[in-house]
This record gives sequence, C-alpha cells and structure tokens, in this order.
Amino acid sequence: MGRAEARQARQRGARRAKKAKPTGIRRFFTWRKVLGTFLGLCLLVMGAFFAIYLMVPVPKANAQAEKQSNVYKYSDGKILARTGKVNREIVGLEKIPEDVQYTFVAAENKTFFEDSGVDFKGTVRGLKNTLTGKGKQGGSTITQQYVKNYYLDQDQTVTRKLKELVISLKVDQRQSKNEILAGYMNTSYYGRGAYGIQAAAQAYYRVDASKLNVAQGAYLASLLQAPSQYDWAEASDTGKKLVTERWHYTLDNMVEEGWLDKSARDKLTFPRPKEPKAAPGMEGQTGYLVDAANKELARQGVNEEDIRAGGWTITLNIDSKRQKALEKAVERQLEDELDRKKNKVDATVQAGATSVDPKTGKVVALYGGVDATKHWLSNAVRSDYQPASTFKPIVFASALENESKTQDGDPIGVNTIYDGTSKRQVEGSDTPFNPENEDDKSYGPVNVQRAMNKSINSVFAQMVVDVGPGDVKKTALDLGVKDSKSFPERPAISLGTMSASTWDMAGVYATLDNHGKQVTPTIVNKAEHKDRTVDLEDPVGKQVISRETADTVTSVLTGVVKDGSGHEASTDAYEAAGKTGTAEKNVAAWYAGYTPELATVVALFGESTAAGGGQVTLTGTANSGRANGGGFPARIWADYTLGALNGGSDAEFDLEVAETASPDPGPTVTNTPTQKPTPTPTPTPTETQSPTNTPTPTPTPTGDPTPTPTNTPTGRPSITLPPDPGDDDPGDPDPKDKSDLGRP
Repeated sequence: MGRAEARQARQRGARRAKKAKPTGIRRFFTWRKVLGTFLGLCLLVMGAFFAIYLMVPVPKANAQAEKQSNVYKYSDGKILARTGKVNREIVGLEKIPEDVQYTFVAAENKTFFEDSGVDFKGTVRGLKNTLTGKGKQGGSTITQQYVKNYYLDQDQTVTRKLKELVISLKVDQRQSKNEILAGYMNTSYYGRGAYGIQAAAQAYYRVDASKLNVAQGAYLASLLQAPSQYDWAEASDTGKKLVTERWHYTLDNMVEEGWLDKSARDKLTFPRPKEPKAAPGMEGQTGYLVDAANKELARQGVNEEDIRAGGWTITLNIDSKRQKALEKAVERQLEDELDRKKNKVDATVQAGATSVDPKTGKVVALYGGVDATKHWLSNAVRSDYQPASTFKPIVFASALENESKTQDGDPIGVNTIYDGTSKRQVEGSDTPFNPENEDDKSYGPVNVQRAMNKSINSVFAQMVVDVGPGDVKKTALDLGVKDSKSFPERPAISLGTMSASTWDMAGVYATLDNHGKQVTPTIVNKAEHKDRTVDLEDPVGKQVISRETADTVTSVLTGVVKDGSGHEASTDAYEAAGKTGTAEKNVAAWYAGYTPELATVVALFGESTAAGGGQVTLTGTANSGRANGGGFPARIWADYTLGALNGGSDAEFDLEVAETASPDPGPTVTNTPTQKPTPTPTPTPTETQSPTNTPTPTPTPTGDPTPTPTNTPTGRPSITLPPDPGDDDPGDPDPKDKSDLGRP
C-alpha cells in the first residue's frame, strides 16, 4: 500500500469514529438533551403554576381578621396586660386627598397603575430568601402587600408566597386599581398601634385622613417600610436619617411621575409628627412595659407583623413587687413634692428609671413616666438627653484598662494627684477645653478618689486627654453606651456630652457590678406562640473590661456614696456604689448606682410642655433650686432600693482592686498648665458662683489637705478626706465655653 492509500485509509477511519456513538457520561449530556430537558422543565413549571392558579381561590378576608390577643405576664406569672383590639377605621379612597394617594404609589410601587399586580423578580427573590433562611422578601407590589395584609397570614413560607403570587394576579384582574390602593392603605400597619390610614393620621398628626397634606402623606407612606424604626418620636439618629431620605425619595418620585409640581415640592419641609399616645388599656406603667417588651422581641428577630398578629404569651422579667416599689418611690420622693398645675417648672419634670439584676441582666423594674396614656414616650428608654457626670467612672475605667499615664508619665490610679482648679486648660489636646467646676469652685491638688467624690470637671477633662478620647469612647461602647453622632472623640466627653438612656446606663453600671462581664438589659424572659418559642439571646456576655478594673471603679464609687455627692443614697441597710450627674443648663439630673444585687439608674428630664417639646431647665423643681443628681434622683434610688431589697441586705461587694498608682501620694500636682503648686498648698480665697452665675461674696478655700490612704472594712484602698460644706454634684461644663460640648 502506498503512502497515498494509507493516508486515505486513516481519514476514512477518522470519519467513522466521528459518527460513532458517544461513550460514558457524554451519552447523557449532549446539547440537544440539555435544551430539551430545560424546555420540558419550563413546560412542567408552567403547567404546575397553571394548575395552582386554577386550584387556589381568592379567600375571604383574614379578619386581621380573627386577630388574637397577646398576653403579657409579670415574672411571677401574674397577668400584666392583654392586647389585641385592632385600632382601625376603614375610609373610602374618595376621602383621601389625591396627592396623598400618590405618595403611597411613589413610595412603594411606581408602576402600580400599569403592572399586573405581581413583581416576578421580587417574588423569586423572596422565595430564594425564604429557602435560604435570609428573612422576608422585598420588592412586592402594592397588590401583593394588600393580599398579604388582607387575605393571608404573615408566615414566611414558600407555600404562602406562592399563594400570594396567584391571589395577587386574580385580585388584579377582578378589582380596580383604586379598590386595591384603598385596601392597601386601610390594611397596612403604621406603628403606634395604628392600622390603616385613618388611624395613622390620628396617631401621628391628630387629623382625619381627609385633612392630610402631601408632606404628611409622604411621611406615612415612608413609614410603612419600618414603622418602629422610622417613628420619629423614638427613632435613633440612623432611623431619622433613613426615614428623611425615604421621604425625599417619595416626593422626588412624585415629581418624576408628574404627580407633583417641582416648585411645590421644593417648598415642602419635613412634617415632624406629634408625640405618641398610648392605646386604651395601657394606662400607668403598663404601656411602657408592653412597648419595651415588643421592641425587644423585634430586636431579637421576631417580625413586628408576627407580634401584631397576636397569639403570643410573653413573660417579662419584671418583678411585680419591685415594680410597685419603684412606682411608690417616684410618687413619694418626687410626685408628692411637685405642683404640676401651678408651678411651671414642676409641669416640665419627667422621671425615668431602669433597674437590672447585674448577675442575669434581667430588667426587674422600669419607670417610663407619669402615665403611658398621658406621656407615651418612655423616659426609661429615651436617649435624647446627656448622662452628664455619670460618665466619669467610664473615663476612670478606661484609664485603668489602658494602663494610662498622666502628662508627666505617672500611672493613673486611685491615688494619682490631679489639679482640680476650675476652668483649668487641658494639656496635650489639639482641642482646647477648660471646663468650669460647679459654682466655679477650685480644689487645688486632689487625688482621683476625691475628684470622683466631688465630681470635679477639670480633673476628668484632663484624664480623658491622658487616656485618649478614642480609647475612652471604645471603653464606653464596650460597657454598653450606644454609639451615635453625638459621641465625639474630644475632651468634652468627660462631662457625658453624648446621648444615653437610663436603660443604657443601667447596663453600663450592671457591667461594673458584674466584675466587668457585659450585661445587656433584657425585659423579656420568655415568648411563646402556638407554633414556636423564641430563642432569646443570653443577656450576660463576654468580659469587656478586666475584673480588676471593674472592681477598682466600684471601690471608688462606694466613696461617692459615703463621702461624696451621692450621700443621699447612703445607709447602713446595704452596701452601695454610685455616681451623680447633672447635664448642661440643668436640663437633666441623674443618679446611677448599684448594690451587689441590683443596678438602678434614675433620671429627671426637663421637657417643655409647649407643642414640639424641647429641653428646659430643671432649676426650681419643687421650689428647691438646682435639681442635681444628688437630690431627687438619689432619693428615689435610695427609697426604691430599700424596698426592692426588702428593707436591706447583708450582701457585700467581692472586690479585687488594682494596686494604686501612688501608694504614698504626695501633694505634687500632675498635668498643670503652668508651674506646679508648692508642696504645701495654702488655701486661697476664690469667688463662688450660683447656678445662675451670680457672684456671692463668700470666699471659698481651694486647697485640700494632703490625702491619706486608709483601709475600709472591705479591705479596698480608699481615701478619707474632710468634706467640703455645700458641695453637690458639679456636672455642668463651663456655660461660657460652648466650643466643645460634643452636640450633634
């Protein structure tokens, strides 16, 4: 065979090989088979969907149908409240202004008037999220949301979502767009217990739905995305930012769709809603407790829709006896002293308190205000006031935790000496700051124990600089202070110029009480539904500061109760640690304290009675002059604690304190802006000031004797110093210096 013939034979063999059938796995995956299988599956899915479409009827209304009550119980099983009555009044679309109608379409579903009632992409995304456990779907049309509200339940299951899809298609064919829009607006939940546009208009603006304007309508439409998070009265800084952005988004969409003239849109301003009111049956403290429980469940991952649907039995951590003791303490120590009708200052006083078991994190008592039906915003959890000098122990804790040193290189501890001169300029800071002590009183050289006892502003302003504002903030966040835009990294944070609630600060002080192991206050003990029980997070977390740091701060704070501004809480009936605080301009007064068994924070807030509220001074409360933290708040705290501990307790703090930075402190002052004082400071007269900055002719000595370390019965190092007559809680910054108050 020649070469040409051999080549031809090989080519014929190759052609035959190509025509041979594929072997192995290739037999099953040819492109024709894959395409055929795909088309077959598509036909199968379409057939199945068509079958479902025929089989699934449009059901009767769910009667929100047949809404069940939620039962709330005290920790001992006693019934606190039952809820379940739906606050809803159906109104026809003709009674809702047309531009308000358009706000809902612009916010939720711009294609509403043209679509078939279903967003297939959103539904597929929702099915995927459900199957993968990523939460509820987004991207539903107005028709789908109406179907979910009116015909179905809130279960996040594949079956329910498929039913929603089918019923939405049928409803869109059988009902007009106006009927669907009206149904959606009348069945949606807007927060504040309000179902439907009429109830929402009353709850947020005190008007009927027919009187709403386009700006108000845009807010209510924006609110539907997250009613609890976006309620202006209780929203965080982030929540307010988000709802404001959504409000603008809604109005911009209206302009884009031709439903609102741009010139009219440009003139609109954000319509702040009115303060909320409690629903009937939520009188006294009940409304505050129920609301706190619902919000905690939402934080723990329970959908607000599920809670509103009812059928829950929710057991709180609230101890009915301690709750009663707290209410009685506020009544005896504050309300009996006020004349709210005749005294304009007394009328502005709002009290709030949170009490926590430091070993378990359980909120055992809470005081939200005089009555949830009269003042719905809970004073226990509101965070629009500054915690003032109750923040100073956090500064000291951060100094210990970071092993910080003074500007002169000395370790910071209980006996470290600082310059307590009023209006003393801090050293080592890029931000100038020279806070005034209360009544402009100067103390000369003082150790940290005495500075805490007397709440000396100039000392802790310098300590923040020595530690570093960033490190102080980190310690505060670790302990439980919430981060916000009002939390600057500047020396002024020594005066507690960020926002906080009694709930937040109770967690901070409970963590100190619990030897530095983080305590997150929790009011819900158990939440059970017919279908499931909620797995609640453990309120006691990791070690956030060392035990030595926490116990050393506790040791110092026992001195505040015995020999300092917290003396109103001192008694032989129990061992206690605490700190007072008075905010700038005297708009808030705080007492944060704890025993080995209970951590409680009490605060008074000055809130204007005029429309829109606003912060006002507490000076003159009960005709008693300056309402500082060592006054009404400390007395309420002491009265409550005595009752909550059944008349007293033998429990003692089990402390492992740090070694003092200077075991034998001398009179040398660190961190002075100029030359140091002589070893034996001589008292010099200085002019004192009243809270209104009116000079008094009485000179006040500024020098303190050299501190001498002594041992207390608990074995902790402390300082025995002679008291200064007339001292109280100097929690205010210099009223003349507003450059570094850390306000948002």
